[in-house]
Amino acid sequence: MMEIKINDLMQQSGVKFGTSGARGLAAEMTDQVCYTYTKGFLQYLEETGELKKAGEPVAIAGDLRPSTGRIMGAVAKAASDMGYHPVNCGRIPSPAVALYGLENVCPAIMVTGSHIPADRNGIKFNKPTGEILKFDEEQIREQVVDVDESVFGGEGFGLPEENIDARINYIQRYLRTFPKDCLQGAKLGIYQHSAVGRDVLIEIFSGLGAKVTPLGFSSTFVPVDTEAIRPEDVELAKEWSAENGFDAILSTDGDSDRPLISDENGNWLRGDVSCILAAKYLGADSVSTPVSCNTAVEKCGWFKDIRRTMIGSPFVVASMIEASFAGCKGVIGYEANGGFLTNSDFPINGKELRALPTRDAVLPVLCIILLSIQERKPISALLAELPQRFTASDRIQDFPTEDSRKIIERFNEVSAIEDAFGEVFGKVGSIDLTDGLRVTFESSEVLHMRPSGNAPEFRCYNEADSEERVQEMQNQSMQILLRMKSDA
Repeated sequence: MMEIKINDLMQQSGVKFGTSGARGLAAEMTDQVCYTYTKGFLQYLEETGELKKAGEPVAIAGDLRPSTGRIMGAVAKAASDMGYHPVNCGRIPSPAVALYGLENVCPAIMVTGSHIPADRNGIKFNKPTGEILKFDEEQIREQVVDVDESVFGGEGFGLPEENIDARINYIQRYLRTFPKDCLQGAKLGIYQHSAVGRDVLIEIFSGLGAKVTPLGFSSTFVPVDTEAIRPEDVELAKEWSAENGFDAILSTDGDSDRPLISDENGNWLRGDVSCILAAKYLGADSVSTPVSCNTAVEKCGWFKDIRRTMIGSPFVVASMIEASFAGCKGVIGYEANGGFLTNSDFPINGKELRALPTRDAVLPVLCIILLSIQERKPISALLAELPQRFTASDRIQDFPTEDSRKIIERFNEVSAIEDAFGEVFGKVGSIDLTDGLRVTFESSEVLHMRPSGNAPEFRCYNEADSEERVQEMQNQSMQILLRMKSDA
Protein backbone atom coordinates (compact mmCIF):
# COMPACT_ATOMS: atom_id res chain seq x y z
CA MET A 1 0.00 0.00 0.00
CA MET A 2 1.34 3.44 -0.88
CA GLU A 3 0.15 7.01 -0.34
CA ILE A 4 -0.30 9.16 -3.44
CA LYS A 5 -1.13 12.86 -3.43
CA ILE A 6 -3.42 13.73 -6.33
CA ASN A 7 -1.58 16.94 -7.15
CA ASP A 8 1.74 15.08 -7.36
CA LEU A 9 0.20 12.43 -9.61
CA MET A 10 -1.12 15.13 -11.94
CA GLN A 11 2.39 16.46 -12.39
CA GLN A 12 3.95 13.04 -12.84
CA SER A 13 1.35 11.55 -15.19
CA GLY A 14 0.59 14.59 -17.37
CA VAL A 15 -3.13 13.99 -16.79
CA LYS A 16 -4.29 17.32 -15.39
CA PHE A 17 -7.47 19.20 -14.60
CA GLY A 18 -8.62 21.58 -17.32
CA THR A 19 -11.83 23.50 -17.88
CA SER A 20 -13.87 20.30 -17.90
CA GLY A 21 -12.33 17.65 -15.67
CA ALA A 22 -9.09 15.65 -15.91
CA ARG A 23 -7.72 15.01 -19.41
CA GLY A 24 -4.61 13.65 -21.02
CA LEU A 25 -3.19 11.16 -23.46
CA ALA A 26 -5.03 7.84 -23.22
CA ALA A 27 -1.69 6.06 -22.78
CA GLU A 28 -0.95 8.24 -19.76
CA MET A 29 -4.41 7.62 -18.29
CA THR A 30 -3.34 4.27 -16.91
CA ASP A 31 -5.62 2.16 -14.76
CA GLN A 32 -3.69 3.28 -11.69
CA VAL A 33 -3.99 6.98 -12.56
CA CYS A 34 -7.74 6.76 -13.21
CA TYR A 35 -8.30 4.58 -10.14
CA THR A 36 -6.39 7.03 -7.93
CA TYR A 37 -8.19 10.10 -9.28
CA THR A 38 -11.54 8.44 -8.66
CA LYS A 39 -10.62 7.53 -5.10
CA GLY A 40 -9.47 11.11 -4.53
CA PHE A 41 -12.78 12.46 -5.79
CA LEU A 42 -14.88 10.09 -3.68
CA GLN A 43 -12.68 10.63 -0.63
CA TYR A 44 -13.25 14.38 -0.99
CA LEU A 45 -17.02 13.83 -1.05
CA GLU A 46 -16.68 11.80 2.15
CA GLU A 47 -14.85 14.70 3.79
CA THR A 48 -17.55 17.19 2.80
CA GLY A 49 -20.32 14.86 3.97
CA GLU A 50 -21.81 14.44 0.49
CA LEU A 51 -21.13 10.71 0.79
CA LYS A 52 -22.00 8.93 4.04
CA LYS A 53 -19.79 5.85 3.48
CA ALA A 54 -22.98 3.80 3.31
CA GLY A 55 -22.50 1.96 0.04
CA GLU A 56 -24.15 4.64 -2.06
CA PRO A 57 -24.35 4.24 -5.85
CA VAL A 58 -21.76 5.86 -8.10
CA ALA A 59 -22.99 6.36 -11.67
CA ILE A 60 -20.43 5.75 -14.43
CA ALA A 61 -20.79 6.33 -18.18
CA GLY A 62 -18.56 6.94 -21.17
CA ASP A 63 -18.23 8.01 -24.78
CA LEU A 64 -17.33 5.90 -27.82
CA ARG A 65 -13.57 6.38 -28.06
CA PRO A 66 -11.43 3.22 -27.89
CA SER A 67 -9.91 3.77 -24.43
CA THR A 68 -13.17 4.59 -22.67
CA GLY A 69 -14.21 1.06 -21.63
CA ARG A 70 -10.90 0.37 -19.93
CA ILE A 71 -11.02 3.65 -18.01
CA MET A 72 -14.63 3.05 -16.96
CA GLY A 73 -13.47 -0.27 -15.51
CA ALA A 74 -10.75 1.42 -13.44
CA VAL A 75 -13.27 4.00 -12.17
CA ALA A 76 -15.73 1.26 -11.21
CA LYS A 77 -12.98 -0.70 -9.42
CA ALA A 78 -12.07 2.36 -7.34
CA ALA A 79 -15.69 2.95 -6.34
CA SER A 80 -16.16 -0.72 -5.45
CA ASP A 81 -12.95 -0.88 -3.41
CA MET A 82 -14.17 2.07 -1.35
CA GLY A 83 -17.41 0.27 -0.53
CA TYR A 84 -19.66 1.99 -3.06
CA HIS A 85 -21.97 0.48 -5.67
CA PRO A 86 -20.78 1.27 -9.22
CA VAL A 87 -23.71 1.69 -11.62
CA ASN A 88 -22.67 1.10 -15.23
CA CYS A 89 -24.88 3.52 -17.18
CA GLY A 90 -23.22 2.50 -20.45
CA ARG A 91 -22.27 4.72 -23.36
CA ILE A 92 -24.61 7.69 -22.98
CA PRO A 93 -24.34 11.51 -23.17
CA SER A 94 -22.59 13.41 -20.39
CA PRO A 95 -25.80 15.28 -19.44
CA ALA A 96 -27.65 11.95 -19.17
CA VAL A 97 -25.34 10.54 -16.51
CA ALA A 98 -25.19 13.93 -14.76
CA LEU A 99 -29.00 14.02 -14.65
CA TYR A 100 -29.05 10.49 -13.20
CA GLY A 101 -26.67 11.63 -10.45
CA LEU A 102 -28.73 14.70 -9.62
CA GLU A 103 -32.01 12.79 -9.46
CA ASN A 104 -30.55 9.90 -7.46
CA VAL A 105 -28.37 12.16 -5.28
CA CYS A 106 -25.19 10.27 -6.08
CA PRO A 107 -21.84 11.02 -7.72
CA ALA A 108 -21.79 10.73 -11.52
CA ILE A 109 -18.56 10.14 -13.43
CA MET A 110 -18.28 10.49 -17.21
CA VAL A 111 -15.30 9.08 -19.06
CA THR A 112 -14.85 11.30 -22.10
CA GLY A 113 -12.38 13.43 -23.98
CA SER A 114 -15.26 15.36 -25.51
CA HIS A 115 -14.09 16.80 -28.86
CA ILE A 116 -10.36 16.11 -28.59
CA PRO A 117 -8.65 13.39 -30.70
CA ALA A 118 -9.10 9.68 -30.02
CA ASP A 119 -5.59 9.27 -28.61
CA ARG A 120 -6.71 11.39 -25.63
CA ASN A 121 -9.42 10.92 -23.03
CA GLY A 122 -10.68 12.36 -19.78
CA ILE A 123 -12.79 11.96 -16.66
CA LYS A 124 -15.50 14.43 -15.74
CA PHE A 125 -16.61 14.36 -12.10
CA ASN A 126 -20.06 15.39 -10.91
CA LYS A 127 -21.01 15.68 -7.25
CA PRO A 128 -24.50 14.58 -6.11
CA THR A 129 -25.39 18.28 -6.38
CA GLY A 130 -23.82 18.89 -9.81
CA GLU A 131 -20.51 19.66 -11.49
CA ILE A 132 -17.36 20.15 -9.46
CA LEU A 133 -16.42 23.80 -9.21
CA LYS A 134 -12.92 25.27 -9.05
CA PHE A 135 -12.92 25.16 -5.24
CA ASP A 136 -13.77 21.45 -5.37
CA GLU A 137 -11.00 20.85 -7.89
CA GLU A 138 -8.47 22.50 -5.60
CA GLN A 139 -9.56 20.31 -2.69
CA ILE A 140 -9.43 17.13 -4.79
CA ARG A 141 -5.86 18.01 -5.78
CA GLU A 142 -4.90 18.01 -2.09
CA GLN A 143 -6.28 14.55 -1.38
CA VAL A 144 -3.79 11.87 -0.30
CA VAL A 145 -5.00 8.43 -1.39
CA ASP A 146 -3.96 4.94 -0.27
CA VAL A 147 -3.39 2.74 -3.32
CA ASP A 148 -2.59 -0.97 -3.42
CA GLU A 149 -0.34 -1.28 -6.47
CA SER A 150 -0.76 -5.04 -6.54
CA VAL A 151 -4.27 -4.73 -8.04
CA PHE A 152 -2.83 -3.34 -11.30
CA GLY A 153 -0.88 -4.93 -14.09
CA GLY A 154 -3.43 -7.47 -15.31
CA GLU A 155 -5.85 -7.17 -18.22
CA GLY A 156 -7.83 -4.37 -16.66
CA PHE A 157 -11.10 -4.39 -14.76
CA GLY A 158 -14.57 -5.38 -15.84
CA LEU A 159 -17.82 -3.47 -15.48
CA PRO A 160 -21.12 -4.41 -13.84
CA GLU A 161 -24.04 -5.25 -16.08
CA GLU A 162 -25.30 -2.16 -17.90
CA ASN A 163 -28.17 -0.23 -16.28
CA ILE A 164 -30.28 1.58 -18.91
CA ASP A 165 -32.24 3.75 -16.47
CA ALA A 166 -30.09 6.87 -17.05
CA ARG A 167 -30.48 6.63 -20.82
CA ILE A 168 -34.26 6.15 -20.63
CA ASN A 169 -34.69 8.94 -18.07
CA TYR A 170 -32.77 11.43 -20.21
CA ILE A 171 -34.91 10.68 -23.26
CA GLN A 172 -38.09 10.87 -21.19
CA ARG A 173 -37.02 14.23 -19.76
CA TYR A 174 -37.97 15.67 -23.14
CA LEU A 175 -40.71 13.32 -24.26
CA ARG A 176 -42.60 13.78 -20.96
CA THR A 177 -42.21 17.55 -20.82
CA PHE A 178 -42.69 18.84 -24.36
CA PRO A 179 -46.04 18.41 -26.12
CA LYS A 180 -46.46 15.26 -28.16
CA ASP A 181 -46.00 15.99 -31.87
CA CYS A 182 -44.73 19.53 -31.15
CA LEU A 183 -42.25 18.98 -33.99
CA GLN A 184 -44.84 17.63 -36.40
CA GLY A 185 -43.88 18.66 -39.94
CA ALA A 186 -40.23 19.42 -39.08
CA LYS A 187 -37.76 17.70 -41.38
CA LEU A 188 -34.45 17.12 -39.61
CA GLY A 189 -31.13 15.50 -40.45
CA ILE A 190 -29.12 13.93 -37.62
CA TYR A 191 -25.37 13.94 -38.28
CA GLN A 192 -24.38 10.94 -36.19
CA HIS A 193 -20.60 10.47 -36.76
CA SER A 194 -19.24 8.92 -33.52
CA ALA A 195 -21.28 10.99 -31.05
CA VAL A 196 -22.33 8.91 -28.06
CA GLY A 197 -25.80 10.49 -28.18
CA ARG A 198 -26.43 9.84 -31.88
CA ASP A 199 -29.24 7.32 -31.30
CA VAL A 200 -30.63 9.30 -28.37
CA LEU A 201 -31.09 12.32 -30.65
CA ILE A 202 -33.06 10.22 -33.10
CA GLU A 203 -35.32 8.86 -30.35
CA ILE A 204 -36.03 12.29 -28.86
CA PHE A 205 -36.68 14.24 -32.04
CA SER A 206 -38.63 11.52 -33.81
CA GLY A 207 -40.53 10.95 -30.55
CA LEU A 208 -41.67 14.59 -30.66
CA GLY A 209 -43.02 14.18 -34.18
CA ALA A 210 -40.17 15.27 -36.45
CA LYS A 211 -39.27 13.38 -39.61
CA VAL A 212 -35.67 12.36 -38.91
CA THR A 213 -32.98 11.20 -41.34
CA PRO A 214 -29.74 9.69 -39.92
CA LEU A 215 -26.57 10.91 -41.66
CA GLY A 216 -22.83 10.24 -41.57
CA PHE A 217 -22.59 7.31 -39.14
CA SER A 218 -18.96 6.48 -38.27
CA SER A 219 -17.60 3.35 -36.60
CA THR A 220 -14.32 5.12 -35.82
CA PHE A 221 -14.00 8.13 -33.53
CA VAL A 222 -14.37 11.55 -35.19
CA PRO A 223 -13.16 14.54 -33.08
CA VAL A 224 -15.97 16.98 -33.91
CA ASP A 225 -15.30 20.31 -32.20
CA THR A 226 -18.36 22.57 -32.16
CA GLU A 227 -16.12 25.64 -31.77
CA ALA A 228 -13.78 24.77 -34.64
CA ILE A 229 -15.97 22.98 -37.17
CA ARG A 230 -14.02 20.95 -39.69
CA PRO A 231 -14.18 22.15 -43.33
CA GLU A 232 -15.46 18.74 -44.42
CA ASP A 233 -18.39 19.05 -41.99
CA VAL A 234 -19.19 22.50 -43.36
CA GLU A 235 -19.42 21.07 -46.87
CA LEU A 236 -21.33 17.96 -45.81
CA ALA A 237 -24.07 20.00 -44.14
CA LYS A 238 -24.60 22.13 -47.22
CA GLU A 239 -24.71 19.07 -49.49
CA TRP A 240 -27.15 17.23 -47.23
CA SER A 241 -29.45 20.26 -46.99
CA ALA A 242 -29.46 20.81 -50.76
CA GLU A 243 -30.25 17.14 -51.38
CA ASN A 244 -32.92 16.66 -48.68
CA GLY A 245 -34.55 20.04 -47.98
CA PHE A 246 -34.05 19.82 -44.21
CA ASP A 247 -35.36 22.49 -41.86
CA ALA A 248 -32.18 21.89 -39.84
CA ILE A 249 -29.36 19.41 -39.32
CA LEU A 250 -28.51 18.45 -35.74
CA SER A 251 -25.37 16.96 -34.24
CA THR A 252 -23.18 17.00 -31.13
CA ASP A 253 -19.58 16.56 -30.09
CA GLY A 254 -18.22 13.21 -28.90
CA ASP A 255 -19.90 13.07 -25.48
CA SER A 256 -23.04 14.86 -26.72
CA ASP A 257 -23.07 17.78 -24.32
CA ARG A 258 -22.27 20.40 -26.99
CA PRO A 259 -24.71 20.83 -29.87
CA LEU A 260 -24.47 21.66 -33.53
CA ILE A 261 -27.47 22.94 -35.46
CA SER A 262 -27.64 24.25 -39.01
CA ASP A 263 -30.19 26.48 -40.65
CA GLU A 264 -32.30 25.30 -43.58
CA ASN A 265 -29.40 26.02 -45.94
CA GLY A 266 -26.94 23.81 -44.10
CA ASN A 267 -25.03 26.68 -42.50
CA TRP A 268 -23.88 25.71 -39.00
CA LEU A 269 -24.83 28.19 -36.28
CA ARG A 270 -22.20 29.39 -33.86
CA GLY A 271 -22.88 27.93 -30.43
CA ASP A 272 -23.06 31.26 -28.64
CA VAL A 273 -25.57 32.59 -31.18
CA SER A 274 -27.78 29.50 -31.09
CA CYS A 275 -27.97 29.70 -27.30
CA ILE A 276 -29.25 33.28 -27.43
CA LEU A 277 -32.21 32.03 -29.48
CA ALA A 278 -32.78 29.12 -27.09
CA ALA A 279 -32.73 31.45 -24.09
CA LYS A 280 -35.29 33.67 -25.82
CA TYR A 281 -37.63 30.73 -26.36
CA LEU A 282 -37.42 29.76 -22.69
CA GLY A 283 -37.99 33.34 -21.53
CA ALA A 284 -34.79 33.47 -19.47
CA ASP A 285 -34.13 36.59 -17.39
CA SER A 286 -30.52 35.86 -16.39
CA VAL A 287 -27.72 34.70 -18.69
CA SER A 288 -24.24 33.65 -17.57
CA THR A 289 -21.73 33.23 -20.38
CA PRO A 290 -17.96 33.39 -20.83
CA VAL A 291 -16.19 36.53 -21.91
CA SER A 292 -15.41 34.93 -25.30
CA CYS A 293 -19.06 34.71 -26.38
CA ASN A 294 -20.85 36.88 -28.93
CA THR A 295 -21.85 40.35 -27.69
CA ALA A 296 -25.22 40.06 -29.44
CA VAL A 297 -26.49 38.76 -26.07
CA GLU A 298 -26.10 42.27 -24.64
CA LYS A 299 -27.12 44.10 -27.80
CA CYS A 300 -30.40 42.20 -28.33
CA GLY A 301 -31.94 43.59 -25.12
CA TRP A 302 -33.89 40.41 -24.32
CA PHE A 303 -32.33 39.64 -20.93
CA LYS A 304 -32.37 41.67 -17.73
CA ASP A 305 -29.25 40.17 -16.17
CA ILE A 306 -26.10 39.22 -18.13
CA ARG A 307 -23.01 37.91 -16.35
CA ARG A 308 -19.64 37.36 -18.05
CA THR A 309 -17.33 34.63 -16.76
CA MET A 310 -14.04 32.89 -17.40
CA ILE A 311 -14.16 30.08 -19.96
CA GLY A 312 -15.27 26.69 -18.65
CA SER A 313 -18.53 25.27 -17.36
CA PRO A 314 -17.44 25.43 -13.66
CA PHE A 315 -17.29 29.22 -13.96
CA VAL A 316 -20.65 29.37 -15.72
CA VAL A 317 -22.22 27.14 -13.06
CA ALA A 318 -20.81 29.30 -10.26
CA SER A 319 -22.20 32.41 -11.96
CA MET A 320 -25.64 30.82 -12.35
CA ILE A 321 -25.68 29.92 -8.66
CA GLU A 322 -24.90 33.55 -7.82
CA ALA A 323 -27.72 34.70 -10.12
CA SER A 324 -30.20 32.38 -8.41
CA PHE A 325 -29.11 33.62 -4.97
CA ALA A 326 -29.61 37.17 -6.24
CA GLY A 327 -33.28 36.37 -6.94
CA CYS A 328 -33.26 35.74 -10.69
CA LYS A 329 -35.98 33.25 -11.67
CA GLY A 330 -35.16 32.13 -15.21
CA VAL A 331 -31.43 31.39 -14.93
CA ILE A 332 -29.51 29.89 -17.84
CA GLY A 333 -25.89 29.70 -18.90
CA TYR A 334 -24.13 28.78 -22.09
CA GLU A 335 -20.69 28.54 -23.65
CA ALA A 336 -19.27 29.38 -27.07
CA ASN A 337 -19.34 25.67 -27.87
CA GLY A 338 -23.16 25.71 -27.56
CA GLY A 339 -23.37 23.76 -24.31
CA PHE A 340 -26.52 25.02 -22.56
CA LEU A 341 -27.11 24.93 -18.79
CA THR A 342 -30.19 25.69 -16.70
CA ASN A 343 -30.23 26.58 -13.01
CA SER A 344 -33.99 27.18 -12.89
CA ASP A 345 -37.05 25.09 -13.60
CA PHE A 346 -38.85 26.36 -16.71
CA PRO A 347 -42.60 26.04 -17.44
CA ILE A 348 -43.33 24.25 -20.73
CA ASN A 349 -46.98 24.15 -21.78
CA GLY A 350 -48.28 23.53 -18.28
CA LYS A 351 -45.44 21.19 -17.34
CA GLU A 352 -42.07 21.86 -15.75
CA LEU A 353 -38.64 21.28 -17.23
CA ARG A 354 -36.38 20.68 -14.24
CA ALA A 355 -33.07 22.49 -13.96
CA LEU A 356 -30.02 20.72 -15.39
CA PRO A 357 -26.93 22.77 -14.42
CA THR A 358 -24.53 21.00 -16.76
CA ARG A 359 -23.90 21.30 -20.49
CA ASP A 360 -26.75 19.85 -22.54
CA ALA A 361 -26.90 19.45 -26.32
CA VAL A 362 -30.60 18.60 -26.71
CA LEU A 363 -32.39 21.53 -25.08
CA PRO A 364 -30.90 24.42 -27.11
CA VAL A 365 -31.52 22.86 -30.53
CA LEU A 366 -35.01 21.75 -29.52
CA CYS A 367 -35.80 25.32 -28.39
CA ILE A 368 -34.52 26.80 -31.66
CA ILE A 369 -36.68 24.49 -33.77
CA LEU A 370 -39.70 25.25 -31.58
CA LEU A 371 -39.00 29.00 -31.84
CA SER A 372 -38.86 28.62 -35.62
CA ILE A 373 -42.23 26.85 -35.60
CA GLN A 374 -43.74 29.31 -33.11
CA GLU A 375 -42.70 32.37 -35.12
CA ARG A 376 -43.31 30.67 -38.48
CA LYS A 377 -39.87 31.62 -39.69
CA PRO A 378 -36.94 29.54 -40.93
CA ILE A 379 -33.90 29.50 -38.71
CA SER A 380 -32.02 31.82 -41.06
CA ALA A 381 -34.72 34.45 -40.48
CA LEU A 382 -34.39 34.10 -36.70
CA LEU A 383 -30.68 34.72 -37.05
CA ALA A 384 -31.26 37.76 -39.26
CA GLU A 385 -33.28 39.41 -36.46
CA LEU A 386 -30.35 39.26 -34.04
CA PRO A 387 -27.87 42.15 -33.81
CA GLN A 388 -25.38 41.34 -36.54
CA ARG A 389 -22.28 40.40 -34.64
CA PHE A 390 -20.32 37.51 -36.11
CA THR A 391 -17.76 35.36 -34.34
CA ALA A 392 -15.12 32.90 -35.51
CA SER A 393 -12.62 30.77 -33.65
CA ASP A 394 -9.69 28.53 -34.44
CA ARG A 395 -6.86 26.82 -32.63
CA ILE A 396 -3.21 25.98 -33.06
CA GLN A 397 -2.76 22.35 -32.06
CA ASP A 398 0.30 20.78 -30.42
CA PHE A 399 1.07 24.10 -28.75
CA PRO A 400 2.35 23.70 -25.15
CA THR A 401 0.39 25.76 -22.64
CA GLU A 402 3.55 27.44 -21.38
CA ASP A 403 4.37 28.68 -24.90
CA SER A 404 0.83 30.06 -25.21
CA ARG A 405 1.23 31.97 -21.98
CA LYS A 406 4.55 33.40 -23.11
CA ILE A 407 2.91 34.82 -26.22
CA ILE A 408 0.15 36.45 -24.17
CA GLU A 409 2.73 37.89 -21.74
CA ARG A 410 4.35 39.67 -24.71
CA PHE A 411 1.22 41.84 -24.89
CA ASN A 412 1.40 43.41 -21.46
CA GLU A 413 1.23 46.89 -22.98
CA VAL A 414 -1.11 48.40 -25.56
CA SER A 415 1.86 49.39 -27.72
CA ALA A 416 2.91 45.72 -28.02
CA ILE A 417 -0.59 44.72 -29.15
CA GLU A 418 -0.69 47.49 -31.72
CA ASP A 419 2.78 46.61 -32.97
CA ALA A 420 1.61 43.06 -33.68
CA PHE A 421 -2.01 43.62 -34.75
CA GLY A 422 -2.47 47.36 -35.30
CA GLU A 423 -1.74 47.26 -39.02
CA VAL A 424 -4.70 44.94 -39.65
CA PHE A 425 -7.07 45.82 -36.77
CA GLY A 426 -6.28 49.42 -35.83
CA LYS A 427 -6.06 51.12 -32.43
CA VAL A 428 -6.85 49.32 -29.17
CA GLY A 429 -10.02 50.47 -27.43
CA SER A 430 -10.03 48.28 -24.32
CA ILE A 431 -8.49 45.16 -22.82
CA ASP A 432 -10.15 42.40 -20.77
CA LEU A 433 -7.94 39.96 -18.82
CA THR A 434 -10.79 37.84 -17.43
CA ASP A 435 -9.50 34.79 -19.30
CA GLY A 436 -6.42 35.15 -21.47
CA LEU A 437 -6.28 38.42 -23.40
CA ARG A 438 -9.41 39.89 -25.02
CA VAL A 439 -8.79 43.05 -27.03
CA THR A 440 -11.60 45.28 -28.28
CA PHE A 441 -10.31 47.66 -30.93
CA GLU A 442 -11.70 51.14 -31.53
CA SER A 443 -13.55 49.71 -34.53
CA SER A 444 -15.49 47.46 -32.04
CA GLU A 445 -13.78 44.41 -33.58
CA VAL A 446 -12.54 41.83 -31.08
CA LEU A 447 -9.47 39.59 -30.79
CA HIS A 448 -9.34 37.11 -27.92
CA MET A 449 -6.38 34.77 -27.28
CA ARG A 450 -6.02 32.11 -24.59
CA PRO A 451 -4.38 28.75 -23.90
CA SER A 452 -6.87 25.86 -24.03
CA GLY A 453 -7.71 24.42 -20.64
CA ASN A 454 -8.21 20.91 -22.02
CA ALA A 455 -5.37 20.22 -24.44
CA PRO A 456 -2.03 21.65 -25.65
CA GLU A 457 -3.74 24.14 -27.94
CA PHE A 458 -3.79 27.91 -28.38
CA ARG A 459 -7.30 29.28 -28.97
CA CYS A 460 -8.07 32.40 -30.97
CA TYR A 461 -11.50 34.06 -31.15
CA ASN A 462 -12.61 37.03 -33.27
CA GLU A 463 -15.75 39.12 -33.52
CA ALA A 464 -16.83 41.65 -36.16
CA ASP A 465 -19.98 43.07 -37.74
CA SER A 466 -19.94 40.90 -40.88
CA GLU A 467 -19.21 37.27 -41.62
CA GLU A 468 -16.72 38.22 -44.33
CA ARG A 469 -14.81 40.53 -42.02
CA VAL A 470 -14.64 38.08 -39.10
CA GLN A 471 -13.28 35.36 -41.38
CA GLU A 472 -10.69 37.81 -42.69
CA MET A 473 -9.78 38.70 -39.10
CA GLN A 474 -9.54 35.04 -38.18
CA ASN A 475 -7.18 34.31 -41.06
CA GLN A 476 -5.03 37.33 -40.29
CA SER A 477 -4.92 36.50 -36.56
CA MET A 478 -3.91 32.92 -37.18
CA GLN A 479 -1.16 33.94 -39.60
CA ILE A 480 0.29 36.31 -37.02
CA LEU A 481 0.01 33.77 -34.21
CA LEU A 482 1.55 30.99 -36.30
CA ARG A 483 4.54 33.23 -36.99
CA MET A 484 4.82 33.85 -33.24
CA LYS A 485 4.70 30.09 -32.62
CA SER A 486 7.57 29.51 -35.02
CA ASP A 487 9.54 32.19 -33.19
CA ALA A 488 8.70 30.80 -29.75
